[in-house]
Amino acid sequence: MDQFERPAEIRARFSKAMSDMYQQEVPLYGDLMDLVAEVNTQAMTEHPELRSQLEHTGELTRLDMERHGAIRVGTAEELATIRRLFAVMGMEPVGYYDLAPAGVPVHSTAFRALDSEALNISPFRVFTSLLRLELIEDKALRDKAAATLAERDIFTPRVRELIAQCEHDGGLSSEDSEAFVREALETFRWHQQSQVSAALYQELHDQHRLIADVVAFKGPHINHLTPRTLDIDAVQSGMSARGITPKAVVEGPPRRKCPILLRQTSFKALEESVHFTDAAGSHTARFGEIEQRGVALSAKGRALYDQLLNAAREEAGGAPTEANAQEYQAILSRHFAAFPDEYQTLREQGLAFFHYFVTDTGRAAGAQSGKTLDALLEAGLVAYEPLVYEDFLPVSAAGIFQSNLGDDGQKNYDGASNQAVFEQALGANVHDEMAMYAANQQRSIDACLQALNA
Repeated sequence: MDQFERPAEIRARFSKAMSDMYQQEVPLYGDLMDLVAEVNTQAMTEHPELRSQLEHTGELTRLDMERHGAIRVGTAEELATIRRLFAVMGMEPVGYYDLAPAGVPVHSTAFRALDSEALNISPFRVFTSLLRLELIEDKALRDKAAATLAERDIFTPRVRELIAQCEHDGGLSSEDSEAFVREALETFRWHQQSQVSAALYQELHDQHRLIADVVAFKGPHINHLTPRTLDIDAVQSGMSARGITPKAVVEGPPRRKCPILLRQTSFKALEESVHFTDAAGSHTARFGEIEQRGVALSAKGRALYDQLLNAAREEAGGAPTEANAQEYQAILSRHFAAFPDEYQTLREQGLAFFHYFVTDTGRAAGAQSGKTLDALLEAGLVAYEPLVYEDFLPVSAAGIFQSNLGDDGQKNYDGASNQAVFEQALGANVHDEMAMYAANQQRSIDACLQALNA
């Protein structure tokens, strides 16, 4: 095993290469990275407790490399192979997301590392969507889309060889890992040359802009990368100050003292020149996104979150748009006043997950045989910090998609959610993220009890 490079190290190298490539392709993303770095530095200077929290959870060292990407594939074979490609980098499918009810004809999973240590080495993750061709109502167009997808191969022959080699040998050498990163990057690269005619592109576009984005090109170009900020509202206002046009609404929960789950915003998708098989044209797909991650919520917490979000959207008349952005935020804040905003209350009511650790006082105190976790907390021998949410919000992700499709991009799909069909295409079951957070929390509790009972 020593001759193989660790998957987390391959992932870190790939993440850096992807970021460099995207900054070359979308220079505005580089400006966004600079803004996020400034905001994060200011946030930790003004709130030293935030820096302390990140240190305790091991997240501080990864903050400047925290990013996720998103791609959309068109066939089951593409999805199954992308799963194998990500596995080389220690990334596995976590969670099932059906975006069809939000008007986006895909279902998805998130490829990421599973344990905290690996995430702290490289937290890179990719939200990966599979186009649901069955949701294209026009059968003739559906057949054209399927035939177009069947003609392409989004993977280089060499990366297919390296994936198979890794599976057979159990890993890749440093030299082969470098080749793997170089070859894998080609799958995510932007191609100006479309593989369809202008007329077919327009037909696909008229069905849904995302369908055109998946079907009309040679590969699943990375459509955004997302740095992590500690103050998304500061980034939102900072974009405007720098001449970058942000979307109207920050997706997810409102601003809180104790952030929960995930908040996202973005700059609007760029209109880029493309060459169809018979004419020149343009396409709009790629954008820059920013995320602020909060504490992972338990099933009870997610139920309360969904209840409050649904109530806010019902009162606002649906998902937020540019026209009702300010009104929506006011409505959202009013409803979320019912969600506790202190970590102690979140913990006591079982609404969120936490990471527990032995304090300096606890280490000096010696054995505490038989004491409960609450007693150890009360005595100051154990403390806790929020367990960061590592995954995605279906409604939030759909909001980002829709904001970049324009308000006229809204669609309604009646197709039933079908995780079994997705997993069959994937060639594997997705991990249950709730069970993973619960297990991570329990491991930290067990480590504390073992240390103090030794």
